[in-house]
Amino acid sequence: MKALVLTDLMKFEYKDVPDPEILNSEDVRIRVMACGICGSDVHGIDGSSGRRHPPVIMGHEASGIIESVGSEVSGFAIGDRVTFDSTIYCGKCDFCCEGRINLCNNRRVIGVSCDEYHRDGAMAELVVVPGRILYKLPETVSFEHAAMVEPVSVAVHAVNRTPIKLGDTAVVMGCGVIGILIIESLRASGCGAIIAVDIDDTRLEMARKLGADVICNSRNEDVIKKIKELTKGRGADIGFEAVGITSTIELGIETLRKGGIFCLVGNISPSIELKLQNVVTREINMLSSCASSGEYSACLDLMGRNIIDVSPLLSAIPDLSEGGEWFMKLYNREPNLIKVVLNP
Repeated sequence: MKALVLTDLMKFEYKDVPDPEILNSEDVRIRVMACGICGSDVHGIDGSSGRRHPPVIMGHEASGIIESVGSEVSGFAIGDRVTFDSTIYCGKCDFCCEGRINLCNNRRVIGVSCDEYHRDGAMAELVVVPGRILYKLPETVSFEHAAMVEPVSVAVHAVNRTPIKLGDTAVVMGCGVIGILIIESLRASGCGAIIAVDIDDTRLEMARKLGADVICNSRNEDVIKKIKELTKGRGADIGFEAVGITSTIELGIETLRKGGIFCLVGNISPSIELKLQNVVTREINMLSSCASSGEYSACLDLMGRNIIDVSPLLSAIPDLSEGGEWFMKLYNREPNLIKVVLNP
C-alpha cells in the first residue's frame, strides 16, 4: 500500500509499505477514505513532543470502509462505513471497567511512536484497529466529516465533564478548532450566553458564526471589564481554556464569578504558573479534560443532525499523493482555523 511516512524529523516520503496484517482475531482492516491532521501531528514532526519517533505513519482522526474482519469481531461486516476512536484502550483495567477509557492504564494512541510503543496510523491506504473502538457512520455523515469526530469528541467530553445549568454564562478562551467545537457543544447543551476570547479576528468571527453570542479580542479589548459589564459585575459561571498557556488560563480565571467552574482542555505548555490565592480565596472549581471517553456515538449523532457543524472547519482537502511538501508548509505557519483532511 501507499503511505505518507515520517522517515526522519521534518521529512516525509510518500512510499510503498507492507499492507498491515490482521494479527488478532478482534481486529479489523479498514480502507482509509479520509484522515485528518491533528495539531499533535503538526507539533510532533520536529521531535519536540517526543511522540513521533521516525519512521512512523501518523494519523489518528480517520474514517473508511471495512475490508477485512477478525473472527471474533461482532456487529461489523465488510463494507461498513466506519470511524474509530483515536485511543486503543484495553477494556480490562480498573479505569476501563469504570467507563473512563481515556485514562486506560494500557492506553495506546494510533499514529504515535514514542518511547513506550509504536503504533502506525491512518495516513495510508489501509489501517488495522481493534473492533472494540469502531463506530458506524450515519448515512448523513461523510467520510471527510467523520474524520473530524475525534476533535468533536474532545469538545463534547470537556462539556460533559463540566456542570452546566440552563442559562449559565460561559467563556471560552481560545478559538482554534477545539475552542470553536466547545462553543458548538455549549450551544447544544442549553448554555446561556457564550463569550469567545481570542487574539485573532478571523477565529472570533468563526466563533460568532458557530454559536458565540459575544466575541472579545484580548489583544485590544479589556476582556475582564467587558465580561463584568455583560454579567452585571458578577462574572461568568463557567470557563473553558483551549490553549494551554499561563496567560489565557490566568485571564480565564479572572473572568469567572466567585465559585465559578474552570475546565482546562488545552495543554500546549507542559507546565504553567498559577496565582493560587486567586483560585483558593474565590473558591474557583478547577477541572481538567483529556481526549474523550465513549462520546463518539453521541458526536456522530450531533454531527449527522447538523447540531454540531464541522463544515466551516475543513479548509483544505489535499490529495495524499502530494507528499509532505504541503505538510511542511502547514508546519511553518500557525494554523488558522484549519483542519486538513487527507484522501488516500
